[in-house]
Amino acid sequence: MSDFRRIADRIADDIAAGRLKPGQRLPPQRVFARRRGIAGSTAGRVYAELVRRGLVVGEVGRGTFVRAAPEGGGRALVEAATAAPVNLELNYPSVPGESELLASGLAPLLRPDVLADALRPVPATGTPEARRAVAGLLATGGWQPDPDRLLFTGNARQAVAAILASLVRPGGRVGVEALTYPVVKEIAARLGITLVPLATDEEGPLAQSVAAAHRTAALAALYLQPTLHNPTSVTTGPERRRELARTALDLNIPVVEDRIWSFLTDDDPLAVHAPGLVHVVDGLSKRVAPGLTVGFVAVPDGRVEPVAEAVRSGGWSAGRFAVEAAVRWIGEGVVERLVGAKRADARGRQRVVAEELRGFVVRSDPRACFAWWELPAPWRADTFTAAAAAHGIAVTPGPAFTVDPNRTPDAVRLGLASAPEPDLRRALRTLARVAREVL
Repeated sequence: MSDFRRIADRIADDIAAGRLKPGQRLPPQRVFARRRGIAGSTAGRVYAELVRRGLVVGEVGRGTFVRAAPEGGGRALVEAATAAPVNLELNYPSVPGESELLASGLAPLLRPDVLADALRPVPATGTPEARRAVAGLLATGGWQPDPDRLLFTGNARQAVAAILASLVRPGGRVGVEALTYPVVKEIAARLGITLVPLATDEEGPLAQSVAAAHRTAALAALYLQPTLHNPTSVTTGPERRRELARTALDLNIPVVEDRIWSFLTDDDPLAVHAPGLVHVVDGLSKRVAPGLTVGFVAVPDGRVEPVAEAVRSGGWSAGRFAVEAAVRWIGEGVVERLVGAKRADARGRQRVVAEELRGFVVRSDPRACFAWWELPAPWRADTFTAAAAAHGIAVTPGPAFTVDPNRTPDAVRLGLASAPEPDLRRALRTLARVAREVL
């Protein structure tokens, strides 16, 4: 066996035995070579072999860090999980009695005469009954969408895709928060759109950052999440919203406002301040359930046909059965009851986070269904995610949300909504113990 492979085997044994733990930094290659009495080129081959085996990860300018050991390794952070896996990547709120409530709304649709109509195609404009119901659902204290400017898609992600496709040509630039919804990154890649990260602070995107990005090269649109931003849970305050709206109006930049988590709050959309530019996106996946959902778009005046055409050409139309179910759930008060229960559930889960992750830097909101955990040194997002997986816990690494590839935040997003609360508490307690073991 080659010398470099024998050395790599010994390092692998140290990782498996827990002598080298996830998150621990290996010495620079020249230091490693000097300590081992080997050539620098041999040290480089050792490190490359460890990367190939998936035992370490190299970060340009920062060094080489140990990942979790392979399954079946030694004790400590790499021992097999002792309980059922817990997925904190998924984030779909669910409450007791949800299925029973939804079933009552679906029952009338299962009559043969009603079902025959519910299985027909539905246009992007939905039905008059659906537009009226959704306009009431989305209304806030200061905003009432026009039912005649509402469109329907299969889900909110498809709504975002349709709006961007209608606004931005391939090669166009779209301003987004520096940390943004990963699916938007995928949509942009498919549409040939360049995402431009905007500077943010504790209240969200800075208006002057929008102007600066637009001066560099024109922005075709903005995609923003001013309400319970995913992943940081930041909600932009009223004055900042007015500043952003004024900037968009001054520069004539259309806005896609993602309000998928707005049902957990009572704030007004950006559309209040710039109704001629803001496209409001929402849906039922979080309010109700992910399996039978509909996306909603409230568009500015004159934008119904361009967005509807994008919905048709993209194959993003809603199913009539789902639309009809939504009308019944809204009209019978099912959605309102689910929203009330999910608001209470989110507050309870945030209390669990506060208790189990006390002492760590966690950014969240008492109303939110997720939390942004800024990891303690020497943890990196990649190594901590691997260590969590070794304990049967799935988390989302911070870099999944970054737009700038050179920015790799040492943080993870915790989805709080999908796991039963006892499992959530157990998982957070385990993760806290993992995080402290290298302090």
